[in-house]
Amino acid sequence: MDKVYTQIYCHILIIVHGIFQLISNSWKDELYKYIAGIISNQGQKLIIINGMPDHVHLLIGMKANCNLSDLMRDIKGSSTKWINRKGFIDGKFKWQSGFGAFTKGHSEISIIANYIKSQERLHKNISLKEEYIGMLKEYDVDYKEEYLFN
Repeated sequence: MDKVYTQIYCHILIIVHGIFQLISNSWKDELYKYIAGIISNQGQKLIIINGMPDHVHLLIGMKANCNLSDLMRDIKGSSTKWINRKGFIDGKFKWQSGFGAFTKGHSEISIIANYIKSQERLHKNISLKEEYIGMLKEYDVDYKEEYLFN
């Protein structure tokens, strides 16, 4: 293809294995910068990243040639190794298997960015489980609750 013009936005949710609250405020900004570097090195555009001690939200602008599963494998695998190498936690850090990914239109970008920015306020009222199931229902994604969290 000579000329491909696309703008694909994806809101992604990754969860710490066991839903443990392991991402500390003392190093989360370093983690976010590390993940941003992975995304940039893959030729994609990170619009915003934020989260809570047990999960991270990403809003990424992707090119048509981006394989989302490969990108997420790289983000989760590299960041896991980085966290463990840095010794940020006692024991071993790992992400839950899988991820949630939801496509967004250009007109929704500021809404989703504000949603991701407001994670601390949001989670005063709802749990991660409620948030994730709400996202799955909003997008009519088939899921089995017993497989959502491991």
